[in-house]
Amino acid sequence: MYKNLRWKLITIAIVTALAIWAFMPPSEKVKLGLDLRGGVHLVLQVKTDDALRLETETSSEALQEALKTAGITVTAPPPSSATEFEIQGVPPAQDAQFRQIVDQQVSVNFDYSASGGGTYRFRMRPNIVVRTRDSAVQQALQTIERRVNEFGVSEPVVTPYGSAGSDQIIVQLPGVDDVARAKTLIQNTARLEIKLVETGPMSDQASLLSAYAGQVPPDMEVIPGASATPGDPTTMFYLVRRTAGVTGTHLRNARQIVDEFGLPAVGFTMTNEGATRFGRLTGENVGRQLAVILDNRVQSAPVIESRIDREGRITGSFTLQQAQDLALVLRSGALPASLTYLEERTVGPSLGRDSVRAGVTASITGLVIVTIFMLGYYRLAGINAFVSIGLNLLILLGFMAYLGAVMTLPGIAGFILTIGMGVDSNVLIFERIREELGHKKTARQAVAAGFDRVFWTIVDTHVASLIAAGFLFQFGTGPIRGFATTLFFGLITNVFTAVFVSRTIFELILSRRPAGDVRLSV
Repeated sequence: MYKNLRWKLITIAIVTALAIWAFMPPSEKVKLGLDLRGGVHLVLQVKTDDALRLETETSSEALQEALKTAGITVTAPPPSSATEFEIQGVPPAQDAQFRQIVDQQVSVNFDYSASGGGTYRFRMRPNIVVRTRDSAVQQALQTIERRVNEFGVSEPVVTPYGSAGSDQIIVQLPGVDDVARAKTLIQNTARLEIKLVETGPMSDQASLLSAYAGQVPPDMEVIPGASATPGDPTTMFYLVRRTAGVTGTHLRNARQIVDEFGLPAVGFTMTNEGATRFGRLTGENVGRQLAVILDNRVQSAPVIESRIDREGRITGSFTLQQAQDLALVLRSGALPASLTYLEERTVGPSLGRDSVRAGVTASITGLVIVTIFMLGYYRLAGINAFVSIGLNLLILLGFMAYLGAVMTLPGIAGFILTIGMGVDSNVLIFERIREELGHKKTARQAVAAGFDRVFWTIVDTHVASLIAAGFLFQFGTGPIRGFATTLFFGLITNVFTAVFVSRTIFELILSRRPAGDVRLSV
């Protein structure tokens, strides 16, 4: 009758062996979350005003460049706030042309009005302010996530904190030992700009601006930086163009390399748009210096010897670790705004070990108590329940290890809940078999009918729970997601063990009995 019994046993053996292979050894294969492994919990705040100020400054500079190209001479004081700037001295005869250029350049994001004497005030539109703030938080989230992933943290948590529209972010880094380095990598804005050098380097600003009557021209700026001599710590000053020819947004990749002096450096590769801009900038300025500026400090200012299209490098007094970290930050993108730390909590690994020990103890205790109950109530059929529930936990652990899911304290609670679900499924099956035996059916008929008639009931209940687990994972935060993940896979493995494994065990026992034997310990 049970001609497929051998293949069922082989299937169970293969699934069990694969599960054991997936999580052995557990210390290497099972990933532990922050609450079990230890690590750092950070709450950061994105200074969205920085993003607004950057947008305002960029729009002001782009408008000035367009006006200069059109032959309209104006002056532009530094922006008065994060969302406002002024253009002064517009010649009356060129007012119409000025307005036309403004409409083309900045009118989408800024409202403007004339205040007399050729002065125009620009104010960022309210919807653009909201959009820029939200975009800064979202970009910061994505950038931080890329950085901590490349940092090598196992399953970090990077998620918004607070209500909708909040500017705060939670970062959890399980297993991090060097907290200071992790915080530096997360917080570093890494704003890369490549600009033409007009004058410099010089040791003081007075000498630098002597040819300009001691005043910084409106389309230029003074930036401090490193000396042209490798290893020289002296701070020098450069007069560079205010508008960057190429920025970090044009980078495709960055990597740690070694320069011609054998010192650590960072090489970078441009995107197609960046290569076009870089090629035009270097091709039109052969023989001039090009400043590589990182976070408003000149790292190097090489002389352009020929046109460069796609690749460049950043040299400076870097250690090997600093060069690797800088390459990582540049690869992951620049933060749109600076960050401040509002909260920092460190979870020790000893607390994690205690949690793991308590969770394992609770799981084993629960399994033992359930087994005693099942043996007392269903007699020898309780052994069947013990085997199927034990395999359920084993396969679930293998599932999570193979898929790289993180084990958290709520996840351990999901394991304990899985024991309860396994008991529930077995109780449904055993009670149905008892009813079939009460109708004077043979043991084999009762087992077959019991499993067949309970199957869709089990599927219905598990599908409903799977939907709930999906919602918990979609809308929950880190701990809730850990519970939802374990619950999801526990439901899948429970269907397999309660229906397939449990039935196979019954069939194995009954295959050794005569066909007319009606005895069954349920």
